[in-house]
Amino acid sequence: MRHVIALDVGGTGMKAALTGPEGEVLHRARRATGRAQGPDAVVAGILDFAAELRAYGTERLGTPASAAGVAVPGIVDEAEGTAVYAANLGWRDVPLRGLLTERLGIPVALGHDVRTGGLAEGRVGAGRGADRFLFVALGTGIAGAIGVDGRVEAGAHGFAGEIGHIVVRPGGAPCPCGQRGCLERFASAAAVSEAWAAASGTPGADAADCAKAVDAGDPRALAVWQQAVDALADGLVTALTLLDPRTLIIGGGLAEAGDTLFTPLREAIRSRITFQKQPSLVPAALGDGAGCLGAGLLAWDLLASTDRMEVTP
Repeated sequence: MRHVIALDVGGTGMKAALTGPEGEVLHRARRATGRAQGPDAVVAGILDFAAELRAYGTERLGTPASAAGVAVPGIVDEAEGTAVYAANLGWRDVPLRGLLTERLGIPVALGHDVRTGGLAEGRVGAGRGADRFLFVALGTGIAGAIGVDGRVEAGAHGFAGEIGHIVVRPGGAPCPCGQRGCLERFASAAAVSEAWAAASGTPGADAADCAKAVDAGDPRALAVWQQAVDALADGLVTALTLLDPRTLIIGGGLAEAGDTLFTPLREAIRSRITFQKQPSLVPAALGDGAGCLGAGLLAWDLLASTDRMEVTP
């Protein structure tokens, strides 16, 4: 059966699948990334894992994979197929697409993890059917994916969608990017965790704990939560003004708070917009499998473009 390899590389683990032409998952697998052994070991682990997936497909599905899609964190040059930089994996300028192509002997597509997850959410998840969408992941940091007619815009230099570094509080908390007052310093799951641990006097308290305290009516939690919602709404309205998406998809750890987040966030956005059209605001639907599904879509898209080139006179 014709299939592709889909691989989502995270800071601690890798999720993989073999997917069919209709997106059906034919096989799933997971493996530790092994970052403690260093960047070279991580790359070797990715290559070995991909080779094992190819062998599995050959043996169990009767044919080797036709292509592979790989999603990685950090700065990614998708056009050149290079993993430019990833702090949590310790690598710089890794020609990952070329290394995988050489190892597997098949076409390989390389994508940014959040943009790849956004591709899946927009095409087969919460944004299905939307011609314009914005996917925003609220995790340790904040990143986004700009969807246009079924594809995700990478930008001229691979930086499109970095909504977490919109400055929403000028002169505010310093950000590792070098600016001050960036959105992710106030509205990421990590920022809420930090603020709630300080406000509650409970080291180790996290954003999920803060959400529970909000539901219980704790005034300290309500203050922390509202600060995050206000900052997030400010950043999102800036994005809405620039991009005018039809659907706004929110994912990541903070979105797991459900209505505790979405109800005040919808109201905060509504109170800020003037001429802008309020998009449909929905939670992400695919969970932590979005990156892997998106990697599969990248692979099938690559095959489709290759097939078109072969039949063009």
